[in-house]
Amino acid sequence: MTKFWPMIALLVLFAAPVIAQNVTPTPKPTPPDDDVVKISTNLIQIDVTVTDAKGKPITDLKPNEIEIFENGEKQKVSNFSFVSSVKEITQQGKPTGTGIPIPTQKLRPEQIRRTIALVVDDLSLSFESAYHTRAALKKFVDEQMQDGDLVAIVRTGAGIGALQQFTGDKRMLYAAIERVKWNPQGTGGVSAFAPIEATPETDTTGDEATEETVPTGTGQSLDDFRSAVFATGTLGALKYIVSGMGELPGRKSVILFSDGFKMFETTEDGFQESGRVMDFLKQLVETANRASVVFYTVDARGLQPAGFTAADNISNTSPDAMNAQAQSRRDQLIDTQEGLSFLAEETGGLAIKNNNDLSGGVRRVLDDQSYYLVGYEPDADTFDPVKRKFNALTVKVLRPGATVRYRSGFFNVADRDKPTVTTTQTTGQQLNAALVSPFAVSGIGLRLNALFGDDAKTGPFVRSLLHINAADLRFTDAPDGNKKASFDVLAVSFGDNGQPVDQLGKTYVISIKPAAYAKMAANGFVYHFAFPIKTAGAYQYRVAIKDSSGKIGSASQFIEVPDLKKKRLTLSSIILENLSNDDWLRKRDNAETRIATDPMSDTALRRIKSNSVMRYGLEIYNAKLSSAKQPQLQIKIRVFRDGKLLLDGTQKPFELFGQTDMTHLKLTGAVAIGEKMLPGDYVLQLIVTDTLAKTKQQIATQFVEFEVTY
Repeated sequence: MTKFWPMIALLVLFAAPVIAQNVTPTPKPTPPDDDVVKISTNLIQIDVTVTDAKGKPITDLKPNEIEIFENGEKQKVSNFSFVSSVKEITQQGKPTGTGIPIPTQKLRPEQIRRTIALVVDDLSLSFESAYHTRAALKKFVDEQMQDGDLVAIVRTGAGIGALQQFTGDKRMLYAAIERVKWNPQGTGGVSAFAPIEATPETDTTGDEATEETVPTGTGQSLDDFRSAVFATGTLGALKYIVSGMGELPGRKSVILFSDGFKMFETTEDGFQESGRVMDFLKQLVETANRASVVFYTVDARGLQPAGFTAADNISNTSPDAMNAQAQSRRDQLIDTQEGLSFLAEETGGLAIKNNNDLSGGVRRVLDDQSYYLVGYEPDADTFDPVKRKFNALTVKVLRPGATVRYRSGFFNVADRDKPTVTTTQTTGQQLNAALVSPFAVSGIGLRLNALFGDDAKTGPFVRSLLHINAADLRFTDAPDGNKKASFDVLAVSFGDNGQPVDQLGKTYVISIKPAAYAKMAANGFVYHFAFPIKTAGAYQYRVAIKDSSGKIGSASQFIEVPDLKKKRLTLSSIILENLSNDDWLRKRDNAETRIATDPMSDTALRRIKSNSVMRYGLEIYNAKLSSAKQPQLQIKIRVFRDGKLLLDGTQKPFELFGQTDMTHLKLTGAVAIGEKMLPGDYVLQLIVTDTLAKTKQQIATQFVEFEVTY
């Protein structure tokens, strides 16, 4: 508590002039795209990609130019439409003429055009592949990512993972890229192929000459056994990601960067057979097809010569042995690429192989996001488990020169309702499951706002404000006439390595009088907690709660904690307060006037009423001082919506208002939210310029998203 109230007091101690603004009306958003894949008893609808001889999407196909077959039987096309990925690119997230970046705004569901999971299989990547993959990821975020892209960067070898949420926030993606490194515990070596070591000639004609083998208990060689274990780990991580992506709208893509995996296992007798990897792969394909997820696989090794290199030691090696070793490399390359090809082909995607331009491969994937929705009505036998275990699909395009890609088929199980949480799970297990999921759980409405600040005595901290929609909680009548509810809270902060840093778990009981209950049910309430910050860096805060009815809600927020020890100009997070125009006038004219407001709730919710005043406050750290021990700061505000600048305030000098602590300067101000500001999501950006600092260290910026409501 003591660390937060000084920040809230910013809004009480100082008054600031209202900055007027006129905002043009914003057009209403377009509705989201329909579901891509529907598998039900009355409709089967799949996405189909059609390209010309140059690999470019064909956009003018007619319904009579496409045929669809189920198990060899031609079906009557009942639904046909084209979905284009082409979208006008705005300047969101790019610097303006001043060089100050535009804040990235959280995507609304209707704004999402593409959902892309960039999955780095660091369980298989070599050191070289990891380097090239990292460069391709950075180029994607820098140049290829568009407005409306919902993106996650996931490592298959990571733990719970703090930076694996789907987001449009490039700060979060850059932080995830920083963690993409070679995993020495995986199967990848320094390069694509392990160097060949010289081996002495062995006389195999004697009775005592035998090949040393290491038993694995599975009939496999040790190398194949180890590769299969890591491959199933990769496929298991992919299935978890794909299962969650089914909750997101429209067509979803997974771009997998991998050094490949073998689909078949080789026994100690030299025979190939399907085993755990193939079983996992089939399950993954089925899950992806039902979740409308397309796999694009990128062989991160690029174009690899299978011959000998300078790293190989083939001295004193016979020609036959050399040929056998070269053939072994070729077989390894083909076998591991086969798994990548199968996964892409079975889900309607592309396999990018033998190409050193990984960014170019990603560009091909992004150009492949336009598709046709083709649907038909199945017959009664489609979902008969006795007659058909699997329904194979074939799609033909009658236009000459066209190439078509589509999903291979589906098992004979109609879509079912989502399973409910099993009663066998403990509360802790359910909260952990909600906490570590890359997707928010909405059984209980939550709004999280994590705030960075610094305490002069104890140092940096992050205090999280969690607004809970009390109407979603289960309240019962207590014997004393009060309303009673209980809920469990689990809050965890994760570092940029995906590991938990701090956590808090408690059970709370609320008991209030009926009159207070009505107000709480209407307005909700705020739960807050603080974690100390031991080191600067990128963090993600996640919270999950469960009430007595079994309903669960979760929320998360990414935050960057700066290093104040570098003595660079730094801003704390922004706190908010919503005042009516009348209250603002009374407060402005008499700073001592007490107004009944709730800045903690306003900061947590970030909802501002139309035709009112939004006050803001923050702290400034590491400002340079003149010879007179005074700062020389300039303040400017900007307001954005959907990446477009609505208000570009004038730069004004910072006023001390009698402050004496130059290490924690308090800045407050206010913005008039006029009637012309239509309901919706906005971003307030504060820009502070220190004229006494070095040129490259003069500017610090902070922003906060807020919602205008009636």
